[in-house]
Parts: sequence; C-alpha cells; structure tokens
Amino acid sequence: MALESRITQEEIRKIPEKPIDREKTCPLLLRVFTTNGGRHHRGDEFARGQVPSSELQIYTWMDASLKELTSLVKEVYPEARKKGTHFSFAIVYPEPKRNSYRVKDIGNTVSGRKGENDSMTLQSQRFQIGDYLDIAITPPNRAPPLNPRMGMGRPF
Repeated sequence: MALESRITQEEIRKIPEKPIDREKTCPLLLRVFTTNGGRHHRGDEFARGQVPSSELQIYTWMDASLKELTSLVKEVYPEARKKGTHFSFAIVYPEPKRNSYRVKDIGNTVSGRKGENDSMTLQSQRFQIGDYLDIAITPPNRAPPLNPRMGMGRPF
C-alpha cells in the first residue's frame, strides 16, 4: 500500500523557515551548473561521478533566495545582466534506488523584473547539502513563457 502525503505545496510554503544567522552560520558550498540554451542538463549528465563542465561554485546559505542566486550568477556572466534574461532553476539530486540523478524544476526569475519565485529559498524547496543547482539561462529575445507549475518542491 502506497503512502501519500496530505500536505499540499501551499502548506509547505506557509511553514515558517528558521531564520539563519549568517554571522554565526558557516555557508555551504553550492555547486551550480548553467546552460545557455534554455534547457536544463539531463540527469544522466551527472551519473558515474561525472558533472557538466559549466560549474560555478558559490558559498551561500540555505535561506538564499532565487533572486539572490540570480544576482550572483549575473556577476560571473555579464551577458545575463540584460533586462528580460530568464533564469530557470532546478535541483539535481541523487535517486539511490535507481543509482541515478533526478532534475526537479523549482522556479524562475527574470532579470530586471519582479516575480513570484524571487523570494523562494533553497530551504523552502527541500534542497539538501550535496544536491546540485542547475540554472538554464535564456536571453531576453528567446525566453520561454513562465510555467505556472514551477515552484513545486521535491516530491515526498
């Protein structure tokens, strides 16, 4: 018999996060992989100890917002600073039963615009230390429409 959680995504978002004192808490190393084609890396690109070559290493905290992470990426990639550049975020995490990795879309931001996912944090999306973050960067003239289903957390 399968068990299913009765907690909705809206209820998860309403659960208050513990504030993180960044003065007293050591940051974590976030391994970020980017693409410029508007699509995320596939899970199999992380298999067998391999990772894509487009890695950024960011020291941050679990309460880092997608907007904050967007700003850090824009510091490294000046072309991503253009207004209207679309950033699609996904968590890449191991699936031990299959000995593979899964890619889970969590949200998006747009450079120069406010959005509903801007304040979403790694912690709120059940990011775990050791997971990777994959960011698909799309220039303003080729940005896909925002998907209303984005922002769902890791399945229970």
